[in-house]
Amino acid sequence: MQYRSSDNKEYVIQETLVKILLSPFTALYAVGISIRNLLYKNDVLKSARFDIPVVSVGNLSIGGTGKTPHIEYLVNWLKQYIPVAILSRGYKRETTGFLMSYQAKTVKDIGDEPFQYTTKFPDVPVAVSENRELGIPLLLKSAPDTKMILLDDAFQHLSVKPYINILLTSYDRPFYSDHLLPSGRLREWRSSYERADIILVTKCPAKLTKEEGADLKLKINPLPHQRVFFTEYRYSFLYHIFDGGNFKSWNKNAYVLLVTGIANTQYLEEYVKSKVKHVQRFSFADHHWYTNFDVGQIKRQYDALPGPDKYIVTTEKDATRLSLHRDYILENNLPIFALPIEVNFLWNQEEEFKQTIADKLIAFKA
Repeated sequence: MQYRSSDNKEYVIQETLVKILLSPFTALYAVGISIRNLLYKNDVLKSARFDIPVVSVGNLSIGGTGKTPHIEYLVNWLKQYIPVAILSRGYKRETTGFLMSYQAKTVKDIGDEPFQYTTKFPDVPVAVSENRELGIPLLLKSAPDTKMILLDDAFQHLSVKPYINILLTSYDRPFYSDHLLPSGRLREWRSSYERADIILVTKCPAKLTKEEGADLKLKINPLPHQRVFFTEYRYSFLYHIFDGGNFKSWNKNAYVLLVTGIANTQYLEEYVKSKVKHVQRFSFADHHWYTNFDVGQIKRQYDALPGPDKYIVTTEKDATRLSLHRDYILENNLPIFALPIEVNFLWNQEEEFKQTIADKLIAFKA
């Protein structure tokens, strides 16, 4: 369910009814989450600690907060100073257990996000494991020079106690106004934000004022030890998904087919619409594995667009999954371009954010 401001009374009524109907299931889910968290809080279940800094990047919701670009930001910065590795669950992969990315034959072996990390950072060890507690020592065995590990989407994985816990929440869907699954999108109680050391409000509008940010911060209600920062997306140059040197410029007269299989595309759609004459959306579920039929449908929708200037735009994450259909895409000359994302901190907060991380890493004691 998507949360959006609306004056449509019918929509509000429908949303309320859905919450009421789902409330029994939400109550059951809440009981399960509460019992699990209580077991960890009282040390009935133990959280593992490690001899190197482990940094978790995650969220309370089921997706769409921008974990991938923020992890890429951290890797780009940290790998200059410390040997860093990434451990992910490898969501929706077709393998199980621990696997290093170099052991993967296709993107389906490790999942789209780890595959993207590997493509962008070939010098950074990337591994997948459903069990983070077991995955960390196996990663260190496979990449013994590693001095720091980034855990992708691990805020809920209490079996590991991270040294730094970074919580992401998107500007348009903040955790403090959301609800537990299945009535809402939260995987844990709102109060679980208290485990975070750093809270990043992501996907902020570029014109967000400091006063508006201060109001958001009050609603988050950070604890004394928590730091809150605000980020936005900045999109880079379009490049062909099979030829990184083939760039595409935006054209105000162009027609674009926007193909996405990610959560929460509103931010992306608004940007693309500002760059071209017309955008036709073709959306799939988050982490969707494109089938032969899907790619055929993409071609048909692209062919139906008026010309002459038309092309297909997708995300880098989707490009990893579309790569499974390379032969078909090239044979049919489908002009599919990926749109890279970069993270930018608002109000010159970047140095403060980096210093916060650096100070904690310097203070680390095994």
